[in-house]
Amino acid sequence: MRFPALLCRLAGRTIHSMTQRIRTSQPSARTLLYGVFLLAAAPGHLWADPSPAAIAAFNSYVGNLEGRLAEQHRSTAAFVSSVTPETEARLRNGELMIESSTPPGGAELDGALLHDWRGSAFAPGATAADFERLMRDFNAYPQRFAPQVLAARTVTEQGDHLQAWIRVRQHHILTVVMDSDYDITFGRLDPRHGYSISRSTRIAEIDSLGSANQKTLSSSEEHGFLWRLYTYWSYEERDGGLYMQIESVSLSRAIPTGLGWAVRPFVASVPRESLEFTLRSACNALRR
Repeated sequence: MRFPALLCRLAGRTIHSMTQRIRTSQPSARTLLYGVFLLAAAPGHLWADPSPAAIAAFNSYVGNLEGRLAEQHRSTAAFVSSVTPETEARLRNGELMIESSTPPGGAELDGALLHDWRGSAFAPGATAADFERLMRDFNAYPQRFAPQVLAARTVTEQGDHLQAWIRVRQHHILTVVMDSDYDITFGRLDPRHGYSISRSTRIAEIDSLGSANQKTLSSSEEHGFLWRLYTYWSYEERDGGLYMQIESVSLSRAIPTGLGWAVRPFVASVPRESLEFTLRSACNALRR
């Protein structure tokens, strides 16, 4: 029976500041600290790979989603969904529109959580060709998507089919570094309408990045912060710029029974914040 070392470190980082707050008799501080210790003491089997039932449910969900997108991308009528005359005006004014197709904390599967977030934006002056060049240049990701992306590279490229490797760092109370391999396909209806599909094929957690003890955690050692990540872009050039929409579907570990009140805010916040960061960074890169 093993203990999740990363969450034990989280407890260690939190204990000093939380102890000070406990001395001021804040009930919320006592509750959170108690939850952190319970999570740190959770047995290792709680962090195992996703169950076959969870994987099957995830595959079924993305199958339906990809079917909807394939139909959507067959014509210009609704190539970028959820963009109405009202929302178009808001997007052209610089607003980002973020929405979720699942409950805020994720949809409960068998021992897992599925998150589905969608974001829309408008980049004035940008073209579909600009966007495709931006997204295919993985070597420039560490500059364009900093500080989340630490390193990236194209592994293979055959026409519109690519395989890429990306190392990302997510920070929200604790810091998690992950190496991911992706299978990516670009497509287009015409020169002004395009899309891409990115599916993770491997996600590995990196421990002690930059130290002598750095290593890639095995599936029995990692903590299940992210098991699957599929990302779908749709983009349409008109009105003097580019309408962009990104939809991100991810699968992560579920929260152990009784600990949702303590750690669910962390698990729920990362998928949305990551999607919003990616969309905003893409807009900024296109403007530059």
